[in-house]
Amino acid sequence: MKYKLDRSAHSVFALYYHLVIVVKYRRKALYSDDIRERLKDIVWNLSDELGIDVVAHEPAEDHYHLLFKATPKTNLVNVVNVIKGVSARRLRQEFPATKNLLEGDSFWSPSYFLATSGQVSLDALKEYVDSQMEK
Repeated sequence: MKYKLDRSAHSVFALYYHLVIVVKYRRKALYSDDIRERLKDIVWNLSDELGIDVVAHEPAEDHYHLLFKATPKTNLVNVVNVIKGVSARRLRQEFPATKNLLEGDSFWSPSYFLATSGQVSLDALKEYVDSQMEK
């Protein structure tokens, strides 16, 4: 995959980010295909509002990988907070059995991993994200 350059009035950019969020205590709260697909739908639906383009994303049973493209104006902290907050609320409402696996109101661990994709090729990173359920 080649970098596709984006343009704005005063800049040219290719900003790709790899986000990993982990279920609190590494519990297997994303245990079913229905839950994992719903998580993907939630993030996909939020992407326009957040000003990001989802390149690839794949949840495993206890964590979620998201590769996305952003602009220089994108508020990355807001992107992470909205994804974690909205997905946690909706998954707990729609799949009440997940509450039994987690203590309190938290779904996600308070920490997260976010990196630019410049350290590896986009092809390698996309293949890694897409292969998460095979591990």
